[in-house]
Amino acid sequence: MSLNMQYEDIGKGFVQEYYSIFDDPANRANVVNFYSATDSFMTFEGHQIQGAPKILEKVQSLSFQKINRVLTTVDSQPTFDGGVIVNVLGRLQCDDDPPHAFSQLFVLKANAGTFFVAHDIFRLNIHDSA
Repeated sequence: MSLNMQYEDIGKGFVQEYYSIFDDPANRANVVNFYSATDSFMTFEGHQIQGAPKILEKVQSLSFQKINRVLTTVDSQPTFDGGVIVNVLGRLQCDDDPPHAFSQLFVLKANAGTFFVAHDIFRLNIHDSA
């Protein structure tokens, strides 16, 4: 395969669709459709998970209902196998919690004319001030 030169549009379109689903509590469980049953990895706040069924368990275990998310940047790069790396920086507020900066990195792998999330790393950017 070669570089996918639409990587910027793919990255931005993916992020818009992913967060519109994730941020809707009635629709949140459907983010599992972005992941492979066996070939996807997620690291959520340092906790590593493999496969769509386990990722769905994690998503469903999150207790918040309302998310207010503001994206600062979405940076994308093509990979040599036709995929796209997407790095997201932003701020989110869940329910009545204070807002926090966050970062999320996705590696989208090409698969029969579409993409799936092969890697997803999410981290709140909370610094230990002690």
